[in-house]
Amino acid sequence: MLQGIKSKLADIGVIKFLSETAEAYALQDQQREPGAEHLLLAALDLPDGAARRAFEQAGASPDGLKAAIQKQYDDGLGSLGLRADSPLSTPMTANAGVYRAAASGQDVMQKLAALKKGRTPLNGAHVVSVIAGLSEGVAARALRVLDVDLSRLKAAADDVNAASRAG
Repeated sequence: MLQGIKSKLADIGVIKFLSETAEAYALQDQQREPGAEHLLLAALDLPDGAARRAFEQAGASPDGLKAAIQKQYDDGLGSLGLRADSPLSTPMTANAGVYRAAASGQDVMQKLAALKKGRTPLNGAHVVSVIAGLSEGVAARALRVLDVDLSRLKAAADDVNAASRAG
């Protein structure tokens, strides 16, 4: 029972870190609500290193991910005949009150909650597994720009999680 309580407390810490870090990435991108792409960047920043291990096992590097995400935003604006010239002179601030994520971010969090039932403590590889399972959205397109095989990345993330359960 004590182990279960410790695991839940650890999960709360991971979720807090993911939420706050993803929100910071979203604000840098002039968005108030973080999406799946921001949660992926946040997972790579987790001190557990599991997200990075998943990328390494898949033979992929997350180093260009932020630039690939920005390319998706730029391409999206370009398709509308717009372009992002420069950041706003006033930095965007977070929403007051309850944490809110964009639809893709909510989807990731819901899938993490479903995935987490009865498992080892939440880690960055869980986030990578969920996001690598997405076929659409900024995160999936950015990973494809980096020539990351999504099914291979998901399998690698699942392997990292299996190893953490066994160890």
